[in-house]
Amino acid sequence: MRCWSAFVLLVGLAPASAQDGLVWQDSLRAYWDRINTEYRDPAHSPLLPEDRAHFTELERFVPDSTYRVRAAFRPRQGRTFGMKTTTDRLPTYQAVGVLRFTIRGRKERLTVYRNVDLSTKPEYVHYLFIPFTDLTNGESTYGGGRYVELTGPLGKTVELDFNRAYNPYCAYGGRYSCPIPPAENHLEIPVEAGVKAFAH
Repeated sequence: MRCWSAFVLLVGLAPASAQDGLVWQDSLRAYWDRINTEYRDPAHSPLLPEDRAHFTELERFVPDSTYRVRAAFRPRQGRTFGMKTTTDRLPTYQAVGVLRFTIRGRKERLTVYRNVDLSTKPEYVHYLFIPFTDLTNGESTYGGGRYVELTGPLGKTVELDFNRAYNPYCAYGGRYSCPIPPAENHLEIPVEAGVKAFAH
């Protein structure tokens, strides 16, 4: 009976795992479809008119679950500070905690921030921001790093999916003011997931 029970358990788990993968891929596809739709819209697109005229979709890495990790979140409220940007603007941010995780065999960490002014708006009260750099920057991805968003409040364990990493608007030209990822948010690995560098 024990062998039969184990067999039933394994068979029962396999479809659930496959189903999770399908749900993840569908969710990821919907996420990028929304972004591509926004970038095609002249009213919301960060693309220059000449680039938007030929735009169909953003080039990105093939989805890879290796870059979808479970991270341990440790709350750590920091002091407010002006985060450096690509202009003289210094928007006020505050660290809310640290994510620790293992990716490609390396232990890494990233600080999670909230935009103090933005968080006063009801629709952004739970918005959290992770700007980061990695070893692909300046080659297959934008030299200024990329961003990942989360929705708080965060529990002890958080899913961190780099397949959702997107570029700051500055990657597409124009006169934008984009937060520069703090040095503490540099990953010593190539994150081959999410959006790639934009070819103008």
